[in-house]
Amino acid sequence: MNNLSVNEVVEFALNIERNGKEFYEKALTRKDLSPQAKELLTKLRNEEIKHEAYFKTLGERQDLNEYMDPDGFSQTSSYLNSIVKAHIFNKPGAAVKLATEAKSMEEILKFAMQFEKDTLLYFHSLKEKTNNETAAKAVDAIIKEEIKHLEILGNYLDNL
Repeated sequence: MNNLSVNEVVEFALNIERNGKEFYEKALTRKDLSPQAKELLTKLRNEEIKHEAYFKTLGERQDLNEYMDPDGFSQTSSYLNSIVKAHIFNKPGAAVKLATEAKSMEEILKFAMQFEKDTLLYFHSLKEKTNNETAAKAVDAIIKEEIKHLEILGNYLDNL
């Protein structure tokens, strides 16, 4: 199994956020959405945009390798690579395809929940191997937001 470089780890985090944004944007084009569903999907899309901006800034840093624990990075890299391969939006266009092919709002919510769970797994693993306190706090803040996203999606699903 190939290990990921630190730059690849950050690039995948960027792709997660881009794919989430694309999923929510495509879902918002559906004609069968209630005003509440549109509000929810718009909020989640905007959150993905904020997260993408953070990882873009992180990826531009010259000292990026200092952010990761060199002693455990090889093993973590292999694990993160496995998460990447299993992520619901792991292929180009997968997010848009799922949003387009969803038969109902319930299905959109379930895809979104799987996306958020996959994303949480990735970010928890990433935070675990981050040396930099500032980066760890930022990733932790994103983790907390992703947890809120799951709660919001779950509550909305329960009330359909």
